[in-house]
Amino acid sequence: MYEGKTILVTGGTGSWGQELTKKLLAQSPKEIRIFSRNEFLQVNMKRLFDHHEALKFVIGDVRDYQSVNDAMQNVDYVFHLAALKHVPVCEFQPGEALKTNVSGTENIIRASISNRVKKVIDVSTDKAVEPVNFYGMTKSFGEKLMIRANDNSDSTRFVCIRGGNVLGTNGSVVPIFKKQILENKDVTLTSKAMTRFFLSVSEAIDLLLKASEAAIGGEIFVMKMNACRITDLIHVLSKQLAANSISIKEIGIRPGEKLHEVLVSSYEAPHTFKYSNQYYVILPTHPSNNLLKQYQHLPKATFKQYQSDDFLMSANEITDMLKHGGFLA
Repeated sequence: MYEGKTILVTGGTGSWGQELTKKLLAQSPKEIRIFSRNEFLQVNMKRLFDHHEALKFVIGDVRDYQSVNDAMQNVDYVFHLAALKHVPVCEFQPGEALKTNVSGTENIIRASISNRVKKVIDVSTDKAVEPVNFYGMTKSFGEKLMIRANDNSDSTRFVCIRGGNVLGTNGSVVPIFKKQILENKDVTLTSKAMTRFFLSVSEAIDLLLKASEAAIGGEIFVMKMNACRITDLIHVLSKQLAANSISIKEIGIRPGEKLHEVLVSSYEAPHTFKYSNQYYVILPTHPSNNLLKQYQHLPKATFKQYQSDDFLMSANEITDMLKHGGFLA
């Protein structure tokens, strides 16, 4: 699919972008453009990939339409990863989150249509579902803008994917907990009742690539994910890593933080199909004939909603997840 093609990755210097770039390079694209605003991270990534001839690094900001449009010239596929993601940051600086996560997404859509890009894949989050924080609200707006954009173009298709917490990415709790345990400090937790969905970076990118290949435009792809109590996660880490007994210090829920996350809401469940043993597909409430034709033969999802406290991993499953992610080496 990507052989000989030109691909733009916004926000491509992060963990998602680097893993995506690695998997895309294996498919022999003509060029991968890494579009981001941090020069230092771009230089580091260029060195990490040994100055690969297919990689081109472009300084720019999704808030700036002209720089987005310039970077989009002759592009076949766009992976839109750029966003302000930290919940407290977005709570205390909502104007900045709005500019990046909403206005930036609008710029991606406009430039993609103008340049007749084949397909745009937008990375969203479980926090966009029934959002209670500003970050989730901006990502919910982003989803709706992306899905609606399919009605505004005959040439460019738009699709979203939703993920949960990705192990090891910037801001992930697992490295923080691991560091606290190894340093024999109190493990800080906002609430002992909290549950979260988790997936590895590799699994997240597989979802991204699956959606890019299978989507016809207008869908939201969701990976089937297990979740766990954060206290269970801490206990597994401490059992594997701690030299002495550890204590958990409950510090209170941060502004905008939920106890449990939702991947598919009760409102969306009736329009959700089981795509495979790994993925679900959410259709709009009023899907196009093409979307219905593509998915109506699939079985409907059987859950009323998909929430993180409904699918809890055992201690052994959490251990396997952490081993697979390289956190217990």
